[in-house]
Amino acid sequence: MKPASHTEARSLTAADARWRAVRTRDARSSGAFVYAVKTTGIVCRPACASRTPRRENVVFFDTVAEAERAGFRRCRRCHAGVAATDAARALAAACELLSSEEEWVRSADVAHATGLTPASLARAFRAKLGVTPRQYRHRVLAARARAELAKGASVTTAIYAAGYSASSRFYARAGQELGMQPRQARRGGAGHEVRFTSRPTSLGTLGIAWTVRGVSDLFFVDDPATVEATMRRRWPAASRARAALPSWLDAIVDAVERPIVADVPLDIQGTAFEERVWQALRAIPPGQTRSYAEVAARVGAPTAHRAVARAIARNPVAVLVPCHRVVGKDGSLTGYRWGLARKAELLRREGAWSVDASSHDRRSS
Repeated sequence: MKPASHTEARSLTAADARWRAVRTRDARSSGAFVYAVKTTGIVCRPACASRTPRRENVVFFDTVAEAERAGFRRCRRCHAGVAATDAARALAAACELLSSEEEWVRSADVAHATGLTPASLARAFRAKLGVTPRQYRHRVLAARARAELAKGASVTTAIYAAGYSASSRFYARAGQELGMQPRQARRGGAGHEVRFTSRPTSLGTLGIAWTVRGVSDLFFVDDPATVEATMRRRWPAASRARAALPSWLDAIVDAVERPIVADVPLDIQGTAFEERVWQALRAIPPGQTRSYAEVAARVGAPTAHRAVARAIARNPVAVLVPCHRVVGKDGSLTGYRWGLARKAELLRREGAWSVDASSHDRRSS
């Protein structure tokens, strides 16, 4: 075999280095070269988060323009033409990637694909958009789900059409990501349509309000005539109307009568801290309770007992965000905005249900 010339050997060494950069998704190589995949016809940056191609299908180019002249097209994932030093364009590319309909999207992959470190990408997002890349992604999905619901799609259809890989991911963040925009909530719901109704339950009249995005209010009253007045105070600037309860919210009444998980979307708006507290409440299983201190520790603020108590008191949806499962350190019921008698009964039912479920499990095993 004829030995390789010095020039050929140097070329092989450079190609090997470039291939290592592709295999390791080395963001430091961004801007130094690009690679194209013959089987797909796409040109990518070294740090692209797409599946690593086979080596024999890869061709290296010094620039995107050179690859395009050879007939390859730019990868939509890694936005191959964006220079790593151009922070504004890198941020725009990251937003485009996070808006992808594909399920692969992760903040770390986006950072590598745009030539930034995860930390620098997070700083750029917080500085320019006020959210983290992960929060931006969740809000993109939530906006799609809202649009599907507004078109009359079922909740299940909206979940998967939006790009959620599982319904559990949607429900886990529904309260945070499906809320009104903060400025709209502060303006009393200006520009929103709020529908409401009331249903009799064994715990009194249940007031229910919802938007196209989900349940905005769930509360108990002793007098059914006060539901409309409550809605007027709660959403003074919104378009309000009494309406029949849509079928996708039927599970709400069932959740009051027996301790089930009502998988319905929420349209609630709170501060970032309040939303963390409400999420922690939703993580408490039926039949169990947590103290204010335990909830504070769960949200990463172990000394903020009073702030946690205020956030719990501001919960706008009874039962669905189960603030009744929070008790005093000594197990006392403490407060409940809809009455201690209702809180005690909800806990009694859940406790009885938990005992019955445990007994059933033991008999079945």
